Amino acid sequence: MTLWLADATAAARLVRVLPKRRTDDFLGSRNDVWSRIALSPTPERQLAGFIAKFTPEMAALIRSARSRMRKRIPKALELVYDNYNFFVIGYGPNERPRDAIFSLAAQAKGLSLCFLQGAGLPDPKGLLRGSGNLVRSIRLDSAAALTRPEVRALIAAALQRAKTPLPADGRHRLIIKSVSAKQRPRRLATTKLQPRKRK
Repeated sequence: MTLWLADATAAARLVRVLPKRRTDDFLGSRNDVWSRIALSPTPERQLAGFIAKFTPEMAALIRSARSRMRKRIPKALELVYDNYNFFVIGYGPNERPRDAIFSLAAQAKGLSLCFLQGAGLPDPKGLLRGSGNLVRSIRLDSAAALTRPEVRALIAAALQRAKTPLPADGRHRLIIKSVSAKQRPRRLATTKLQPRKRK
């Protein structure tokens, strides 16, 4: 029976390590395996496809905000969810969603920076929105908002208070966690003006 490996990196590693007979037994012919690997989209390509569903303006905002978050917390894992209501990039120390510290959450109406353990954060400027037991958020009209001193202070406090801190020797990875088959439109519907009827 041929075994299909969803992780192209793992498949490539297995092809290199196993003897030819064992590789063929588990995966099919080597040529077949390499063809599958070549056709498998990388996480970055998948991410680009998710973002491309938004308007050019919103897509540019998401990419810019992601770039600034990567510079701010370069050792965090990025966990991507292209779900029904929101497109989300989470940032945390590991693959467990419950340990994530931040997320960028986008929908057709806008983009927010979510503090996933933010209920107790000091917020003297009153920037945080939300009233639940855990999550608080800030609406991002531009990626430059992430560099404002008061926002940087909130990010620093969230990192310091995280229940599972980012590891000092951590290494960035981009991981596609889930993709929903059905999704809300990523662009606002435009209403066409009807021509006026002549009296």
